Amino acid sequence: MEFAKPLPSYLVTRYHGWKATSYEENQGWYRRLATEGQRPRAMVISCCDSRVHVTSIFGADQGEFFIHRNIANLVPPYAPDGDHHGTSAAVEYAVTALKVSHLIVLGHSQCGGVQGCIDMCKGNAPQLEEKTSFVGRWMEILKPKFGGVADIDDPVEQARQFERQAVVASLENLMTFPFIESAVKAGQLSLHGLWTDIGEGGLECYDPKTGAFEAV
Repeated sequence: MEFAKPLPSYLVTRYHGWKATSYEENQGWYRRLATEGQRPRAMVISCCDSRVHVTSIFGADQGEFFIHRNIANLVPPYAPDGDHHGTSAAVEYAVTALKVSHLIVLGHSQCGGVQGCIDMCKGNAPQLEEKTSFVGRWMEILKPKFGGVADIDDPVEQARQFERQAVVASLENLMTFPFIESAVKAGQLSLHGLWTDIGEGGLECYDPKTGAFEAV
């Protein structure tokens, strides 16, 4: 294991600062979380993008959200094929074990994964078409939605609309999971689709009745 190195000094400094302040002032809360376990009311599926700060957007504390992050906040269709499925495993645990009441898919502006899918659909990303590209294979989940934005001439607006379609695709795929479909129909779980504008701090919610995203 010679390739594993010590933590960078700036992170060590930040850790000690956290331990001496936030942790020291809230020891009882952290110990309670450790002994009583987690009881999050919501799961959030968001993008890996470092600019998307889920807990800050909602002012959430530790223990409130069960968070799963992946490229472009995508959920694949239900596929019990015995292979490795990180996102599906996280969803299964949140719904069947933690029994969250809300499952939120959070998309965002200027998503690199979504832009990569656009480039693939336009034939401008041969590197992502390679079978060895994990990103390319993952973004194939979103490809079927490109037809809905293909005629948008403005590339910026096309990307913004496709980012929203990534949220819709994930919501649709979530409903292919039997344990999610049954929980939703029983009124035990609700699905929510959100899109946030990083630069403006805006937040929009998907309305399935109109098929549009409305400002929160």
